[in-house]
Amino acid sequence: MPTVAEALTPAAAPARPSVLPSLLPFLGILGLAALLPLSGNEYWAMIGTRAAIYWVLVSGLNLVVGYAGQLAIGWVALLALGAYTASVLAAGNLGGAPWPAFLATAAAGLVGAAAGVVVGSPALRLRTFYFAMTTLGFATIVTQVALAWQDVTGGGIGLPGPAFPAPFDTAWGFYYLCLGLAALCTWMAGNAARSRFGRALVAVRDAEVAAEANGISKPRLLVTVFVFAGATAGVAGSLFAGLQTYITPEAFSFDLSLLFFISILIGGRGSILGPLLGTVILTLLPEIAAPLAAWSTALYAALLLLIVLAIPGGIAALLDFRNRRPLESNRAIATRPALLGALLPEERRRGEGLALRGIVLAFGGVRAIDGLDIDVHPGEVHGLIGPNGSGKTTTLNVISGYYRPQQGTLALGGAPLPAGAPTLRAAHGIARTFQTPRVVGEESVLDNVMLGGTVEGRAGFAEALLALPRQRREERAMRERALAALRVVGLESLAEARADRLQHSELRFVEIARALALRPAFLLLDEPAAGLSTEEIRRLGALIRAIARQGTAVLLVEHHADLIFDICDRVTVLNLGRVLAAGTPAEIRSHKEVVSAYLGG
Repeated sequence: MPTVAEALTPAAAPARPSVLPSLLPFLGILGLAALLPLSGNEYWAMIGTRAAIYWVLVSGLNLVVGYAGQLAIGWVALLALGAYTASVLAAGNLGGAPWPAFLATAAAGLVGAAAGVVVGSPALRLRTFYFAMTTLGFATIVTQVALAWQDVTGGGIGLPGPAFPAPFDTAWGFYYLCLGLAALCTWMAGNAARSRFGRALVAVRDAEVAAEANGISKPRLLVTVFVFAGATAGVAGSLFAGLQTYITPEAFSFDLSLLFFISILIGGRGSILGPLLGTVILTLLPEIAAPLAAWSTALYAALLLLIVLAIPGGIAALLDFRNRRPLESNRAIATRPALLGALLPEERRRGEGLALRGIVLAFGGVRAIDGLDIDVHPGEVHGLIGPNGSGKTTTLNVISGYYRPQQGTLALGGAPLPAGAPTLRAAHGIARTFQTPRVVGEESVLDNVMLGGTVEGRAGFAEALLALPRQRREERAMRERALAALRVVGLESLAEARADRLQHSELRFVEIARALALRPAFLLLDEPAAGLSTEEIRRLGALIRAIARQGTAVLLVEHHADLIFDICDRVTVLNLGRVLAAGTPAEIRSHKEVVSAYLGG
């Protein structure tokens, strides 16, 4: 039986990519920024400091907007909250002694983190523009509180910002402080983006159903990211107040909120470098076009329109040279079932079976499933066939937790399997594919497959931010397993290609590889042969049989009757949500009602 090492030989899978090429642009920007004091002009110190402060905020907001796809337009509210928190504490306006500037900045970060949860919590229920309106509403609330709470915030008159100690009390000293914090935030945001959390965010954005099937809890994930984005905004607010030296509610305008949001959009989704460059460009733009300052909102809108029409992927798409190279034509999928032993070890749970009893699911007055009983055993391929509308995919959705039946029970290894809760299925070893491949098109094939191992990650978000040893070990193991899964399905040569560049048949096998990365005890396949050629169907059948021989229970929904009868151990035929027949392929072939209702003849 092949070992993991054999499945990952250099000839079979791409080597681990070097980190240096991806770091070079950031090191170049940092080097240029470090040389800015050579200009000798303190005005440029102020502009550079402002760009660094804005990026401290945008680095966290980018995970919310660019990666998770949440329209957080009013994030200036958290900048204002951080600025006022630090300024009020530094001034001692709450009745105690004045706080040191750095301690006040830390407090601003904590307040921002808490506010991030408050502002972001509506995203768990609201989508798109509805959530955007809630963030703008919060920004209005913060401004009104600052105006009304005159004894503490100074109202419309304002109050001084925190004064940072030497050597940060000069223009260039403060610039280097903000630049250092911006570099730190860039490093942390990049670590998060390259971790299972970053992949999960993009999956929630572009393929939420698939994300749930792989055990990704959207509420828990978003709350975690909102905490980080709120903390960076709070720290940025304190630095902003220090730069301004005096703050009033008017300093936190809607234009500033647009700048943060548009920086991410023109930078490109799912990128760190693009939004960083976008932030720098939009910070410099008002200085370059000073006579048009009154038209800043119109300039932002025009720039956004230009990017959307001319470069939909933003700056990140312009810099993505790797995915402009043409892929090899006339590609063939050569599965390697013999390598499954590297992924599906024998010590997995072989004794557990999946049982459905008396399942009833109705949509209105229509019973999609009507009293279904079915057993799926380890080591077997169980076919589920029937006419369109007979309840096949609905049955998979009940098992996967997307639908909650009105009657009946589900059991796994004799223990009840809770109805609903699709995010809990992966932890029980249940993986699935979909009728239409649910992949993240903007991510690489390898990243898509690595999603399958998300549920086994144990390192926390803080460990991901700081790239601590356990996080790095888990990432290496997850990558190796994903590469092994790609070698099994014959797609290892496309590991670094964007998924949206692949052919339909290849996407089918990418989904299977992602499911295998979970090392499932139960594999639910929903019409995996749809759109495949005759040869690809033959190879698919051999792969499915090999998966079952490793002890995995396979439930296969398929319209290709030849495939069903060639590889299945047992077959259940549904008609109008009820079991029409169940038995071996030979028994089903000769069943008169099945022949009449489904097979023809």
